[in-house]
Amino acid sequence: MNPKIGKPWNIPPIVKIYEALGALGDGRVLLDDECHARVLSSDGSKFYEVEISPDGRTISSNDNASYWQGYLGYPGIAVLLRRGFWPVGTEAIRAVTGIPWNELNRRFRNDYNCTIQEVMRRAAERGFDPRLIAADAEAVLSRLREFAPLRGHQRRPPIVPNRTGGRATNPPR
Repeated sequence: MNPKIGKPWNIPPIVKIYEALGALGDGRVLLDDECHARVLSSDGSKFYEVEISPDGRTISSNDNASYWQGYLGYPGIAVLLRRGFWPVGTEAIRAVTGIPWNELNRRFRNDYNCTIQEVMRRAAERGFDPRLIAADAEAVLSRLREFAPLRGHQRRPPIVPNRTGGRATNPPR
């Protein structure tokens, strides 16, 4: 048994909140039932599976950050938001819709501050106020910190199902 099960998740970097908002805006968060969800990656290459207790307190997610870094990754955060655990402004969600997160994180070599700067630049070009977006992201991060969700069982991240660059197919449930 994993000794970390039942312990609080480490707090993620704020970029994971932005990524979760983007997943909501893109419609990539699929709730299968009260306790199971799938989140499509921003490049469409894989689905992450999220299990969440009915009260949202215990979360298991097979994304890379949750598995390798020990903090709750954007799929788990996106499921909490999609299930309505905390309010978030629709403006912030709309502002980060359509962002190629995987591509930007690779381009900036996971320098998340650079990724956020680029996202904010794009949002401002589209008429959104970066200060409001940042305030919403900070509010979600603060609520996540206060909520202190617990780790569920650990699962390895998915292997990219289609290496030709196509979109992942919806796995059967």
